[in-house]
Amino acid sequence: MEQQLNKLEYVHIEGPTQEILQYIDSRRKGTVKSLKTRWHKFNRQCMGGIEPNTIYTICGISGSGKSSFANSLETDLFELNPTEDFVVLSFNFEMLASKQVGRKISARLKKTTTELYSGLDDPRTNLSDQDYEQVIQQAEKIKHYPIYYVDRPGNVEEIRNTIIDFYKNVVKGRWLLIIIDHTLLIKDKRGESERRVISDMQRIFMELKKYGKTSIVQLSQMNREIEDKDRISNHLLHYPVRRDIAASDSVFQVSDVVMVLHRPELLGIRKYGSSKLPVDNLIYMHFLKMREGEPKILVFENNLKYNSIEEASLYN
Repeated sequence: MEQQLNKLEYVHIEGPTQEILQYIDSRRKGTVKSLKTRWHKFNRQCMGGIEPNTIYTICGISGSGKSSFANSLETDLFELNPTEDFVVLSFNFEMLASKQVGRKISARLKKTTTELYSGLDDPRTNLSDQDYEQVIQQAEKIKHYPIYYVDRPGNVEEIRNTIIDFYKNVVKGRWLLIIIDHTLLIKDKRGESERRVISDMQRIFMELKKYGKTSIVQLSQMNREIEDKDRISNHLLHYPVRRDIAASDSVFQVSDVVMVLHRPELLGIRKYGSSKLPVDNLIYMHFLKMREGEPKILVFENNLKYNSIEEASLYN
């Protein structure tokens, strides 16, 4: 009896050629589009917005705005792309899903979460009945979006199984956007190293991004090297580079787009980089890798007290 061999599937070039021709034709006719974001210059840099079958990595030190960026992205996409049929699965390991919704309402009403939660320990500053009615109105809009949260951190295998189960039982042919916040909170299994966990997750993402129309946005941290005093004092070393990202080798290999959100003022930098750029209330987005396109730096205004960031048109 002939032994069955484990092997990988192969296809003739004719099939992929027809696929790319159909894609090019659909793009030019506007029947296939990216999911556009609120940030116009980001859209121009990234093929019109969020592309299917693409892995986006967003890195930054704590307080750089990456979670607010992803949180805003979740709901903005539904409001800006009403004709697209997609669903979001958000692995929200850093905070409760309810607090994520609170951040969305904070951004919409331009109130800090302290104001929203009446957290000043003074009854005179508590949220008014009128303000609470506005909160309810925003919550009514948000709660109908097809966004699903996973609060409990899991290991790589559990995350993969959750995504596949979600794909089979919820997605049902729609475009799937997966958000991971963030990779360093993925649980290890049997004492695996942090680098090994992230590397294993990247291999799973490479597999999953080819399921139907799937986009992946993963958030990650920077190494402490970017906070080194010698780098802070040398303007030629201010900009983040590849090695600053946790498990950078595997992340760079798998990701189609790698971005770093950076707030130099958090490190005490007053003039940023060799061009001595301003830093007050500004966030710099460094594109370190673009599989389709060239690296670039975009500038955003820091509106993080309201859990949002806005394009700084003056500097872009």
